[in-house]
Amino acid sequence: MTVRLDHTIIPARTAHASAELLAHVLGLEVGTDPEGFFVPVKLANDVTLDFMHAEDFHRNHYAFRVSDEEFDAAFTRITEVGLTYYANPHEPHGTRNEISYTAAGGRGVYFDDPNGHCMELLAGQGSGEPGTLWWTGQYRPRSEA
Repeated sequence: MTVRLDHTIIPARTAHASAELLAHVLGLEVGTDPEGFFVPVKLANDVTLDFMHAEDFHRNHYAFRVSDEEFDAAFTRITEVGLTYYANPHEPHGTRNEISYTAAGGRGVYFDDPNGHCMELLAGQGSGEPGTLWWTGQYRPRSEA
C-alpha cells in the first residue's frame, strides 16, 4: 500500500491573503474551490494546502523543500514584498535578516504568513535533517554560497 498526503487545512483569519502570499513566494497559483470553503494552493507533489477561514487557531509550522533555483527566486520575492525573514524559529529576533547554511551546501529561511503561521523553505543537502551542523548569515545566492 502506498500512503501519501493528499491535502491539509491551514486555518486563517484572512485565508485568501495567506494563500496569495504563499503562492506568490513559491511561484505558484491560487486555485478555486467550487464549493467556496477553501482557498487552495496545489504543490508540485499534488498535495493541496487548503486555506480556510477560522477565528481561533494555533500558530503552525509548514516546511517546503525547494530546489536551489527555487530558493533563490522565492527569497527574491520574500524581500520584494518586504517580509521579515529569519534563520532560526527559536530565535527569530536574534536571526532576523539571516538565513541558515549547512556544511553540505543546504540553506533555509523562515517567514511568517499574515496569520502568524511559520513558513520554512529548505534547499540543498543537509537542510532540515536532524543532527546537521548549521550556522546563520546574510543571504547569498547559491552561486556564491
